[in-house]
Amino acid sequence: MRWIFLDRIDELVPGERAAGRKGVASSEDYFVDHFPGFPVVPGVIQVEALAQLAGKLIEVSVYADEGRWVCPILSMVRRAKFRRFVRPGDSLKLEAFIDSVRDESAVCRVEGSVDGQRTCTAEILFVFNPSDLESEAAQTRLEQLERENLKLLWAGYPEWAATTG
Repeated sequence: MRWIFLDRIDELVPGERAAGRKGVASSEDYFVDHFPGFPVVPGVIQVEALAQLAGKLIEVSVYADEGRWVCPILSMVRRAKFRRFVRPGDSLKLEAFIDSVRDESAVCRVEGSVDGQRTCTAEILFVFNPSDLESEAAQTRLEQLERENLKLLWAGYPEWAATTG
């Protein structure tokens, strides 16, 4: 089962930032228990949606800079703050900003908002690639999968693909 909390990528500037969206449907499973009579999106779901956007930003950034695909794995969430409830029917705007990228890791600042009001902020750390992704065949499989995912999420992908291969 895949949990996808990123509906679309609106903007992606390799090495800098990305913006996307998560539409919050009243039919989401977690609303049954979180909380009865007062449904709100759990903070962990907001952070996961932001991490999914940041992960795509990192993948494209490393590829654009180094010509290799990485598999960013969420490793640490720092300074997470939740400032406003996200309710059914809301459109959660997601933003990710790269702070640093190294050979084996990256750090991003992330923000969520609804109607211009910040819902959450955090700093998240990703580590790259389990050891079985270093072979050429594994890189090819990862590249194919991620290009397919990006085509589904990011309307700007065709222009980017044409300029970077």
